[in-house]
Amino acid sequence: MGGGLTTRWAVVVMTGGALSVSACSKSPDAAVRDSGLATPATMDSSRPPSPNAMDAGAAPAKPEGDMQLVLDELGSLQPKPLETLTPAEARKQPTPKDAVVALLMRQGKPTAPDASVATRDTTIPGPGGRLPVRIYTPKGASGPLPVVVYYHGGGWVIADRNVYDAGARAISKDANAVVVSVDYRLAPEHKFPAAHDDAFAAYQWALANAARIGGDPNRVATAGESAGGNLALATAMAARDKGVKLPVHVLSVYPIAGTDTMTASYVENAAAKPLSRPAMVWFLGHYTRSAADWKDPRINLVGADLKGLPPVTIITDQIDPLRSEGETLARKLADAGVQVDSRNYDGVAHEFFGMGAVLEKARDANQYGADGLKKNF
Repeated sequence: MGGGLTTRWAVVVMTGGALSVSACSKSPDAAVRDSGLATPATMDSSRPPSPNAMDAGAAPAKPEGDMQLVLDELGSLQPKPLETLTPAEARKQPTPKDAVVALLMRQGKPTAPDASVATRDTTIPGPGGRLPVRIYTPKGASGPLPVVVYYHGGGWVIADRNVYDAGARAISKDANAVVVSVDYRLAPEHKFPAAHDDAFAAYQWALANAARIGGDPNRVATAGESAGGNLALATAMAARDKGVKLPVHVLSVYPIAGTDTMTASYVENAAAKPLSRPAMVWFLGHYTRSAADWKDPRINLVGADLKGLPPVTIITDQIDPLRSEGETLARKLADAGVQVDSRNYDGVAHEFFGMGAVLEKARDANQYGADGLKKNF
């Protein structure tokens, strides 16, 4: 990334449900403030819009007891706002997983992963080289088992299969399935559509190699959280469009499903933790190449052709900028004739799905997602 801002950039404005793009000579902060939605892809992403330039919106709902304890632990680890960091710096920051471990230690509880699921790490072919994956298998299960290709969150910029181990592990256990968790390429080193291409390649690998990992090639699903929730559905769209066997189900947990940062939940949760509106602008800016990518249906799922997709389960949460677009996605899937089940969890924040060790609602969400998968296996 360069050290300064470009002299001109694009501003993307949501008007009547449509995105319009125009050149702008204002400062980045002014552009964000005046439009509500800017494409930092055309800015120097190492210097994202200042949080002070973002409308703070209404205060988010108060997290419930155990969720607040996790957020307090995360705060005690003193992570810096992502939008003030470079991607390399952001990847070294404390994570919600670290906060859960810290809370368990404070409570005198075990911190080891659930031992009822076995794992092994390997690599698979990808469009840009070998992709690290972790394969989860329930211990004592008799195969062939269904297979779930799982994509971690992190805005396509940060995190990996280790950070999101708990979510993938819970799916394997609760759905009694082999889970293949994929470390796709990250931005800004690898811009859009690199992560999407890797996600589809991993799905194709699972179809071709299911039997080798104790799975059933006729029962392969996709799942993911946040950016991974986007990849799970986008992969199903790619399979449909390329004539590849469809996944039997898609589990999409608080997905990135749109690029309108002025939705009700974005305004309400503009300063929420662990995911804020400035952080989402930062993520999108690092992954996308231009304003056109913000409109691409693989990123802007709510504007995509959703017909002909397999059954979908969508999980959203109250204290999350992405809640509104997840709910909109569920409605648009239903309007397109897709079988969709959705559930929102009040009192919890983005990333809660992997917090089953400390959150009852996370355990409920894990089971709800697993039930959607099992119904279609």
